[in-house]
Amino acid sequence: MSDAAANPIVRARDLTKTYGTTRALDHVSFDIEAGRIVGLIGPNGAGKTTALKAILGLVDFDGDLRVLGLDPRTQRAELMEQVCFIADVAVLPRWIKVSEAIEFVAGVHPRFSRKKCEAFLSHTKIAPSMRVRELSKGMIVQLHLALVMAIDAKLLVLDEPTLGLDILYRKSFYESLLSDYFDENKTIIVTTHQVEEVEHILTDLVFIRDGKIALAATMDEVGERYAEVMVNPDKADAARALKPLNERTIFGKSIFLFDGIERTRLAALGELHKPSVADLFVATMKGTYA
Repeated sequence: MSDAAANPIVRARDLTKTYGTTRALDHVSFDIEAGRIVGLIGPNGAGKTTALKAILGLVDFDGDLRVLGLDPRTQRAELMEQVCFIADVAVLPRWIKVSEAIEFVAGVHPRFSRKKCEAFLSHTKIAPSMRVRELSKGMIVQLHLALVMAIDAKLLVLDEPTLGLDILYRKSFYESLLSDYFDENKTIIVTTHQVEEVEHILTDLVFIRDGKIALAATMDEVGERYAEVMVNPDKADAARALKPLNERTIFGKSIFLFDGIERTRLAALGELHKPSVADLFVATMKGTYA
């Protein structure tokens, strides 16, 4: 067992949070190891944001939670020196100048490198004297990324970071994150509704539903466990007998999603495919949106 596995970046045991009569987190336990990119995926109201708030020390909770070995409830100031959090990129005030935004972050985050930030911006068309309202959406994304990537944080928490951006900017956001920021000493937790866009960057997947963990696995484990089979009508009953997680129909053929069934048995039924995270999510959350 490696040190990373022995000392996870986030260690939650029996994490519980109740708002009035609603249990937002219901005795949740999970570990997040160093150097991973974890997708925390769930429908609205499932408990994702509450879990992030607990990790960031923004809400009180029951149970035990350690982030970088610290208790977010009592050691938040110390914790935030090593953590960076971004909600959606539209949060920068429109009146602020680029130079003022840099000044602000330099003033609040001890691990911010002005030099790194300015080096990143030098490859863009953004000038220090520009105000946010003069920037295009794409430039705002670049500015936001420059501010974040200049923070040498051990844990980066992204809550719907590309909300409201079109597909080109969303793509470039994640590409820059991977190529210019991420390394084995950093850990990223990302929540998003656009699952298919983060699928290729994730190392781990956590599905949360009704305050409980519905699935927690590495992407390799997901690939080993789950399979989709496209089945001709004459073999559909045989496929149903193996108790699939989900069944959908495309062009007259049934597609079944299986968990933990031997590949040789499935191959006899039809064409095998690796399910997308989005299809796996829909199957896991069946009934949630009813």
